[in-house]
Amino acid sequence: MKRVLLGLALCLSAWPQTLVFKNFTLIDGRGGAPVSGAAMIVDGGRIAWVGPVSQLKAPAGASVNDASGKYVMPGIVNLHGHVSVASGLTQDVKRFYTPELVEKNLHLYASYGVTTVLSMGTDQPSVYPIRAEQRAGRPTVTRIFTAGRGFTGKGGYPSVMPGMEGIPYEVSTVQQVNADVDELAAHSPDVVKIWVDDHLGKIPKIPIELSTAIIQAAHKRHLKVVAHVFYLQDAKQLVAAGLDGLAHSVRDKPVDDELIRLMKQHGAWQMAATLAREASMFVYAKPAPFLDDPFFARGVAPDVIATLKSPEYQKKIAADPDFPEYPKFLKAAQENLKRLADAGVRYGFGTDTGPPARFAGYFEHWEAELMVAAGLTPNQVITAATKSAAEFLGAKDLGTIEKGKWADFLVLSASPLADIKNTRKIEAVYIAGNLVR
Repeated sequence: MKRVLLGLALCLSAWPQTLVFKNFTLIDGRGGAPVSGAAMIVDGGRIAWVGPVSQLKAPAGASVNDASGKYVMPGIVNLHGHVSVASGLTQDVKRFYTPELVEKNLHLYASYGVTTVLSMGTDQPSVYPIRAEQRAGRPTVTRIFTAGRGFTGKGGYPSVMPGMEGIPYEVSTVQQVNADVDELAAHSPDVVKIWVDDHLGKIPKIPIELSTAIIQAAHKRHLKVVAHVFYLQDAKQLVAAGLDGLAHSVRDKPVDDELIRLMKQHGAWQMAATLAREASMFVYAKPAPFLDDPFFARGVAPDVIATLKSPEYQKKIAADPDFPEYPKFLKAAQENLKRLADAGVRYGFGTDTGPPARFAGYFEHWEAELMVAAGLTPNQVITAATKSAAEFLGAKDLGTIEKGKWADFLVLSASPLADIKNTRKIEAVYIAGNLVR
């Protein structure tokens, strides 16, 4: 770990302190119209000035970059990821969660323009010094936020899944909840995560009384609480109990007026719709078209791609007893996201990437495409994935391209407002003013 940090420090010392970008079209993340003929000064990793190129006064000695014909937008903020829980198509948190593999995973996110990720409840203790080191300096990999260890009921999801044994807190009493929240709170996690799901009746689900106790205990310590949900009734009960965010879409039924009222009343967010996660449950039953896309393939090992293309793997996916339901769950998630957005409920952006076959980096761009297919505009999606997501995290110096904020941004060769798939046309990625791709 010390060698990694030393290399990072030496690398940081080599970066120019002052950068100038000019002649680009600015998409600042706030949801307004794009601004052509824009310029920006980055100093010490932060945005020192942004405005019309006609008013640019480049500091002496600055590195000047002419970005004519390019588009600049904030880096993508993913509110639902799982860092280093798997290698290839094998999930095993205790085996694969090492500082070196976390660093590698964060580099992968960064190469795809995902400059911040919230890791949702599957992290090991080594996440905290990694996070502290990032926040003390200027990272050259994706910024990590963490829920630490999440909560579930005794024998609940995801503890019963391969490679997840002993990862979440498994609680069965309020006394245990309070002790475990105390232990978690000592690390100052960015959110507290609860899994509330019985996997279509197959696994015990944490009772609402214990979820309520977690919410109350966390709120006493000024920590937000978010929940993995599936059912509409669970979403209603959790939001009524004070939940701050839904980490997945409701997928069993259409959201109704009561849930919308409760979310507005309590200020709860649809923090992540995780549409790509829903699509991943059935897309591999046939040769997925993106398997031959170079943008996908550059982040995935060739042997993994070969497996995903194999008839044996496709038959395995299609043989899932619940397989016919999965496309319906995606459709419900898309329709529910659109209804919540139209009703004025706050929403962010998240994918549930990290577990097997949910590929960090590529899936964030696919998520944006699926959100547009759900009826949101590209500008709404970009705002959700930048400004809004940063606001949910309370990250006041991230999410938009404004003076004083960290210079986390993408340079694109085409407008994502014209076609959301143009977020994939990445020319460069900067984190804290450091060129990372």
